[in-house]
Amino acid sequence: MLNTFDILETIRMIQEECLDIRTITMGISLLDCCDTDMNSLCSKVYEKITRKAEKLVATGEQIEAEYGIPIINKRISITPAAMLIASAQNGDPVSLAKTLQRAAETTGVNFIGGYSALVHKGFSEGDLRLIESIPEALAVTNRLCASVNVGSSKAGINMDAVKRMGEIIREAALRTADQQCFGPAKLVVLCNAPEDNPFMAGAFHGVGEPDCEVHVGVSGPGVVRSAIRKYPDASLDKIADVIKRTAFKITRMGQLVGTRASQMLDVPFGIVDLSLAPTPAVGDSVAHILEGMGLSVCGMHGTTAALALLNDAVKKGGVMASSSVGGLSGAFIPVSEDAGMIQAAVSGVLTLEKLEAMTAVCSVGLDMIVVPGDTPASTLSAIIADEAAIGMVNNKTTAVRVIPAIGKKEGDMLDFGGLFGSGPVMPVRRESAAQFIARGGRIPAPMHSIRN
Repeated sequence: MLNTFDILETIRMIQEECLDIRTITMGISLLDCCDTDMNSLCSKVYEKITRKAEKLVATGEQIEAEYGIPIINKRISITPAAMLIASAQNGDPVSLAKTLQRAAETTGVNFIGGYSALVHKGFSEGDLRLIESIPEALAVTNRLCASVNVGSSKAGINMDAVKRMGEIIREAALRTADQQCFGPAKLVVLCNAPEDNPFMAGAFHGVGEPDCEVHVGVSGPGVVRSAIRKYPDASLDKIADVIKRTAFKITRMGQLVGTRASQMLDVPFGIVDLSLAPTPAVGDSVAHILEGMGLSVCGMHGTTAALALLNDAVKKGGVMASSSVGGLSGAFIPVSEDAGMIQAAVSGVLTLEKLEAMTAVCSVGLDMIVVPGDTPASTLSAIIADEAAIGMVNNKTTAVRVIPAIGKKEGDMLDFGGLFGSGPVMPVRRESAAQFIARGGRIPAPMHSIRN
């Protein structure tokens, strides 16, 4: 039961510390929409999405009014679209992308994710058709998000897919050069992609999920930063305990919102994803949490250790608060979406190499990284390969969302606006990995993959 103190504390978190529900995401299976005719498939897809998600936005707004907590985004995730495209023998996959955009506009959601392919062990015809269409699909839509899973701890890394995705990212940037290269900001390349992730751009509705369900993504970096500020001289184990207790409170709010949304929409409640997802707003930064532990600047020596403590404590606190914790749940470190990360990158303290080290202990990976516009596709592929290797060996989800800033060089800024923020163009190694990437094939799974 909530007491008066709990209620007042939650109000303070919302008003002063940027506590919010980052997203309510409805997952919808579209397997029953498969059709040999692309036009018929698109009609079925549009009808099912608009029917299932008809009340999603209104429900989110009603919950906001009931509980007084901001719900920043309402989103939809769908069955990986490559599976649908495989059923349609003819037709342009981009027509499906346009249908998904139209469905998003009709339902009023901010984003729709699932223009995706899972190719960690190889390609099907549908996978290849979808991947080749991604640059155009992202250029002609503004609410569609795409993802490709290129590796897993059980299968290894599909290096042919890694090679092609470096090229696809560059093509997507070129096609949207007049839109601040926004295409790649809606595209993520993953290893060990979870089936129930409510956060874009990697959200899709896995085949192991029910026909329709609702997930909640909670975010509260400002709340955690405020909590540890009260203990300037505490030991790190005390700080970990403070973060756990704070994460517990935040997750309970997510559980409450998710349960209410499930009841109102009459669909199963999926998971609460407690991910400290920052925004460019002042006071809503993961970097500032790390600096609050005693680091002078995020990216200096000690940053990886501080992030490991934060990520672990967030997970422990969340698991105690809900039996439905899932998705990614931990700490995100997207450069352009985090005011502290932006400052650290501009100062030169936070580098691509340090970010890669940090990804070994956090929830995702190299997220919203802006690189020079002349970065070759093989270098982009090498960045993906490095990150996928970290995920594969450590049995965790890793991802790359990197944006080549066409026409810009190191030190320039790329401004996306909104939650996407603005990113400084970060330096990359100029030595070539082209020969390594051109080999293709597959990096075998590590020994610990043989567990049965």
